Amino acid sequence: MLRIKLVKSPIGQNPKNRATTQALGLRKISQVIEKEDTPSVRGMVHAIHHMLQVWDGETLIHDGTKVRKKATRKGRKPSEKRGADK
Repeated sequence: MLRIKLVKSPIGQNPKNRATTQALGLRKISQVIEKEDTPSVRGMVHAIHHMLQVWDGETLIHDGTKVRKKATRKGRKPSEKRGADK
């Protein structure tokens, strides 16, 4: 039995990922569901693991809160322009 929790919003994700969250039965953030451990469920979990926390019994398999965020280039904020400090 897999326990699956939605930790990130599907808003802003690609439509396939949103459809996968709905197919799993996840509607709201922090909602927890239990699904049978089948290859099809594992495949859906793998496709959107960056949005989920997944437990197999008491063991945490995927933790979507630990996904690395994209670093900004050369330490600049995206709103800053080159040569603005001249």
